[in-house]
Amino acid sequence: MDTETEEDMAPEELFGKWNRDIIKKEWKIAFFSAFLIGMMIHMPVLLSDIPNHDGLDSMYFDQNMITSGRWFLMAACGFSSFYTIPWLIGVLGLLFLSLAAAALTELLEIRRTWAVVLTGGLLVSFPALASTFAYVFTMDGYMLALLLAVLAVLFTKKYPKGFLPGGICLAFSMGTYQAYLPFAMILSVYALLMLAASPEGASTGSGQREGGSVKNTHSSLTACAAGGGMFGKLKKSLHYLYMGVIGVALYYGILQVLLKIQGKELASYQGINDMASGAAGSDLFSVIKGMYYDFFAFSLKGNIVFQDMFSAVACVVLLLAALGTGFYCMGSRKRWKNPFFFAIIILAVAFFPMLTNVILLISPHVNYHLLMRYQWVLFLIGMVAFVGRDRGKAKVIMWAEWAALAAAFVLVFHYAVVDNIAYSNLQKRYEKTYAYCIRLLDRIEQTEGYYPGIPIAMIGWVSDVQYPDTDISLKVTSNMIGLNGDSLLYTGDNYREFIRHYLGASLNIQPAEAMAEVYYSEEYKAMDSFPGENSIRIIDGVMYIKTENLSQ
Repeated sequence: MDTETEEDMAPEELFGKWNRDIIKKEWKIAFFSAFLIGMMIHMPVLLSDIPNHDGLDSMYFDQNMITSGRWFLMAACGFSSFYTIPWLIGVLGLLFLSLAAAALTELLEIRRTWAVVLTGGLLVSFPALASTFAYVFTMDGYMLALLLAVLAVLFTKKYPKGFLPGGICLAFSMGTYQAYLPFAMILSVYALLMLAASPEGASTGSGQREGGSVKNTHSSLTACAAGGGMFGKLKKSLHYLYMGVIGVALYYGILQVLLKIQGKELASYQGINDMASGAAGSDLFSVIKGMYYDFFAFSLKGNIVFQDMFSAVACVVLLLAALGTGFYCMGSRKRWKNPFFFAIIILAVAFFPMLTNVILLISPHVNYHLLMRYQWVLFLIGMVAFVGRDRGKAKVIMWAEWAALAAAFVLVFHYAVVDNIAYSNLQKRYEKTYAYCIRLLDRIEQTEGYYPGIPIAMIGWVSDVQYPDTDISLKVTSNMIGLNGDSLLYTGDNYREFIRHYLGASLNIQPAEAMAEVYYSEEYKAMDSFPGENSIRIIDGVMYIKTENLSQ
């Protein structure tokens, strides 16, 4: 009887075959757990249309950010159109992130179901994702970039020439959002640690379990490395370097070609125009020192990784579980006799802060906000993955697994609470801004001399005297960009777009340069801040509105 080929199968038969023979159980668990946990945590923002200050200018945005080096962002965000549609964009973003969770379980060879679930849970709950949701108009593109960063390392690990597709994935990831380069670098170090820990002459590929006997479905890459002994491992280690060099070179080459075609130059925003020179124009020692300082300052005092006693204890317990597992494995498998393994560990510990903060090396003066710090979650995921590999039923391992399970669950729940506190404050920011703009628009239209289309000059800061701070979430959201504060209004453009999209009125608000001549004048300083009686004046046919506290 002839064997039926895939070309002869109906769609449901083919999908069924893939489900049985190709898609592993761990992949399905990781995907669905990440997606469902993500939906539960982020549902408030998915079901709302709550902009932040940048979102006001991006209700429709073609995402052409080539001047910021993001030459693939337009295509990456094109799946959901260029309109801000939170539900569609959010679901697409979570789908990409769930695929990344599945790829992580394969890359890190996670076998325990609890560890697979919590890996996805940590990935979708970490507060950096909540800040990304605040910029929902570009969120799906960013999550695709993160998926590509994970695939870049996975391809490099799984296939003998995997550094070629891996480099392409890295280039397109950076072409969408450069901040996920550290994600790929940290995962590459994890892959190197796994390669170094693999026994000489035996594979520890994706299908083999330490401490058990299962069907050998190891990858060609790992088998080749093992078969070649120490030299083979060193040779395979270079593949991650090849992937990085190919990815960065391809990214930069495509960027330069597209800039020439469009006749544009890199913008000064976030120091992107200094990308090629990086820290060359700065004191390299000071930059590196700053990278280490920032790493430990954010990790320990950034109010993100942990915030209260419960999350701090959970982080400590997770670390102790990973260390206990590590010492047990080294003792039981004589790993201290492997110099390559120890060399990789020492180098990893020494350089993790630099790899995590490599953006500061490329652009030392960047405003390093939370969207760019997603890679910190990999340290938590790495510990869960290390404990969650199938290592048998030794008592030490069982205790470590229970400890890691409890600690990771506490962290996922803690991050879910933090995210929703932030979303609650974002909703309040919108409501306060709506109320403020209703009053402002009414005063504008009631001012003597007003007519539709009158030039209006104003700045964006809302007075903190007439309207003192009322944000009660700062203890939690202080470092969550886009989600903290009281108002959505920072520029005249913010006022114009908010009033246009949410109040249905059009104001002829002038560029900031229109304030230059009168901003420091005594006449302007003497004006009240809105809603003061003298906060709106018409001078030489221009309506000046003072919303800040500038005074003599």
